[in-house]
Amino acid sequence: MENLVHVFMQHGLLSVFLGVLIEQVGVPTPALPFFVLAGARAVGERLFGLQALMVGAAAALIADTCWYLAGRHFGRGVLSLLCRVSLSPDTCVRKSEASFARRGALTVLLAKFVPGVSLLAAPLAGALGMRLPLFLVLELAGSLLWGLSGLAIGFVFHRQVQGILTRLADLGALAAAVLAGALTLYVMLRLLHRMKVARLLKTAPRIDVAELAQRLARGEPLVILDLRQRAAPADDGASIPGARAVSFDQLATIDFPALAAEHAIVTFCDCPNDASAARAAMLLRQRGWHARVLRGGYESWARSRPPA
Repeated sequence: MENLVHVFMQHGLLSVFLGVLIEQVGVPTPALPFFVLAGARAVGERLFGLQALMVGAAAALIADTCWYLAGRHFGRGVLSLLCRVSLSPDTCVRKSEASFARRGALTVLLAKFVPGVSLLAAPLAGALGMRLPLFLVLELAGSLLWGLSGLAIGFVFHRQVQGILTRLADLGALAAAVLAGALTLYVMLRLLHRMKVARLLKTAPRIDVAELAQRLARGEPLVILDLRQRAAPADDGASIPGARAVSFDQLATIDFPALAAEHAIVTFCDCPNDASAARAAMLLRQRGWHARVLRGGYESWARSRPPA
């Protein structure tokens, strides 16, 4: 651990740059502690604090601009990829798109302060058509605010930070092993939670596009719930005929007074693995409704072009 502290003292700016870049690329390692360390060091070296802020913001801007361009070029495919490698794949797109729907550009500005949204904000901005100059301004401002918050923590609590570093240095290799073990345990617990949630969501009953189209054509009494979040002005409002747009938060209180329990409810979304729709269906089934998930979501429906 003493060697790690020495490395930061000798190569502090490089440490901040690489720490931020690695996190923003998508590796689940926290970068804010690098700013906290830089803030503690800035008590005696004010210029270092400013340099660390600029270097960290540059690293974030580089990584997030790449994600923005990937989102602009590949669209929602990038979001699906990120959700598959994310530690919270079942909710990350839904939370990020819901945030865009409510707050728009403010999401990019404050994304780094919101777990689960930070990784998705840049590619989502690209996929939803945010203009590059606006994105760059918001991204830079947000990165500076984020870095400044870490610097402020380190600056204000520099004695405590120094005390922690001193104790860790006294522990030597044991401290490094404990920190590495804690990080590994955190990642493993999140992965186990991810696997548990994924297995649970797969148990939600599915309905194929062809069957849904046939039932609609026969005029059967169906309630179709659209769980997508329309976050961009470019959204054309296209949906499945008769679908009712609802947010996930509304499901806890939504009621169907004219719907008999045996009549089907179909939920659909456009997120990876139908995650939001599956969650919605399971919640409705707990309330006694016969809900099923449209397999493949709206993308599958649009590709098949079934009769209205």
